[in-house]
Amino acid sequence: MNTAPQPPVAVTPALPNRRNAELLLLCFAAAIAAVAFALVQAHQEHGLNWQLITYAAGFFAVFACAHLAIRRFAPYADPLLLPIVALLNGLGVVMIHRLDLDDRLTGASARANPQILWTLLGIAAFAFVVIWLEDHRQLARYGYICGLTGLVMLVIPALLPRSLSEQNGAKIWIRLPDFSIQPAEFSKILLLVFFSGVLVAKRGLFTSAGKHFLGMDLPRPRDLAPLLAAWVISVGVMVFEKDLGTSLLLYASFLVVVYLATQRFSWVVVGSALFALGSVAAYFIFNHVRVRVQTWLDPFADPDGAGYQIVQSLFSFATGGVFGTGLGNGQPGTVPAASTDFIVAAFGEELGLVGLAGLLMLYTIVIVRGMRTAIAVRDSFGKLLAAGLASTLAIQLFIVVGGVTNLIPLTGLTTPWMSYGGSSLLANYVLLAILVRISHSARCPLRTRPRDMSSIATTNTEVIERV
Repeated sequence: MNTAPQPPVAVTPALPNRRNAELLLLCFAAAIAAVAFALVQAHQEHGLNWQLITYAAGFFAVFACAHLAIRRFAPYADPLLLPIVALLNGLGVVMIHRLDLDDRLTGASARANPQILWTLLGIAAFAFVVIWLEDHRQLARYGYICGLTGLVMLVIPALLPRSLSEQNGAKIWIRLPDFSIQPAEFSKILLLVFFSGVLVAKRGLFTSAGKHFLGMDLPRPRDLAPLLAAWVISVGVMVFEKDLGTSLLLYASFLVVVYLATQRFSWVVVGSALFALGSVAAYFIFNHVRVRVQTWLDPFADPDGAGYQIVQSLFSFATGGVFGTGLGNGQPGTVPAASTDFIVAAFGEELGLVGLAGLLMLYTIVIVRGMRTAIAVRDSFGKLLAAGLASTLAIQLFIVVGGVTNLIPLTGLTTPWMSYGGSSLLANYVLLAILVRISHSARCPLRTRPRDMSSIATTNTEVIERV
């Protein structure tokens, strides 16, 4: 019986887990949110009260629980992701509270308290995913189930009557007596899991080259079925649910993941051509698409009707200028849906170009760290999923900011972690939790067992003796 001692397990040098740095940054985020809340109170209510301390303490306590979940179950996760999202969420709640103060005169219901409740539920969902998802590769096993579930959630609002699904012209809701949900927010995550799993398993299907044209290897016609399926889904969402934002977001995310998996720009070219063709056809066939495009081209043609929202948004940016009017000093409530679709315009007015650029920089850091996670993680599924989630955030941010500044047609998407809405907040915290889990896998030590050099030496000696 061989009783030779086993060689020790070697652990590759790892980055420090930086959990203390994360906690310090959370304290900094809580302090900034508290100062913003104090500025709103000072300007709107001409004084400060104990509610400020309660808000700051509660804010820090909630995100400290999320920090403890990371410290225990994902200790090597990226230390910047949670604090930045906490700051964005905190500033979003402050702005929603500030808009509530403007709406008191009209008798509108307060939205800050429900948003705080949704934040608590979002943190609970975040902690649950961090604890339950021990390895992100578990999701690859359920790729087809995720894809089917995501499609069903997309289709349900289109099948429901307007009274249960439509708001502001878009059929994107599932409305119950005391509860409503926007399923497309969760579909984007489920479909990304499906895309990533299929591209890893069927990569040969997407890398097969067809004809060479203009320096590109075009895909073979028989390999275009997945692209055509994604195109049909996106055009269907645009036509039947009147949701331009989700249609563009899902299709662009699919093209990004395909390009990252194949490194072939021809897929992007073919996919973009198909989407442009479908959009042009929708423009001439469907009136709601035509109205959106015409409003984008000339919002001042009907400033009191179809162009009212975008005109008021542009006025808000112009009023804010470079440094803004100051939190609590502007009139962001003049923009319809300022707490949801147009919260970027509200920040643009009261924080100005400088403050809005700072907010966009925070989003950029989250996106870049997500891409760095995709580069560092060792498995192909994790690389595609992390890159897809980060790209989805980038695309959604571009669509939102481009819409409210009239760079592209208005779509109706919400700003991640800042806009009012429970579905968006819950879905984006789940997205963040998956990114945190993947970053933990990318940064954690790789445990390897070195070769038993003594046995190798014995084998070499036996070979020499035989010779």
